[in-house]
Amino acid sequence: MFKVGDKVVYPMHGAGIIESIEEREVLGEKSQYYVMHLPVGNMKLFIPLNNVENLGLRQVISPTMVKDVIEVLKTKDTATTLAWNRRYRANLEKIKSGNIFEVANVVRSLAQRENEKGLSTGEKKMYENACQILISELVLTEGSEEEAVRQRLSSALILA
Repeated sequence: MFKVGDKVVYPMHGAGIIESIEEREVLGEKSQYYVMHLPVGNMKLFIPLNNVENLGLRQVISPTMVKDVIEVLKTKDTATTLAWNRRYRANLEKIKSGNIFEVANVVRSLAQRENEKGLSTGEKKMYENACQILISELVLTEGSEEEAVRQRLSSALILA
């Protein structure tokens, strides 16, 4: 169970801070919810406590793991070329996993594909979403500014 002030990641949305735990009535049923603020994108989420495990909520990574994430971005993608719909589904599953290394893998492979052949509209949106998720976690992990993290990611991707 998380507590107020914890920095957590909600897959498909990104990293945020638990601001409070509140009881809310939804459809006539009272439940406890984490109130989570996502600083990157300035969004507030209500996450039911009884569904936290299914949703994949987890603590943000430790600061020592950041360099490993950056290394994933710097490596050359060696994945086989799949049809766009299979590639899209595979990348979506990686993002849904909530694993920061899988999200970094998606960012890297889509950035490299963009440079080589371009991305479809759906893949561009996925790329932006994956970047936002990755940036939000690194911002909270390091206490850095969003723009500084964004520039570091761009620099790492250029090296790949």
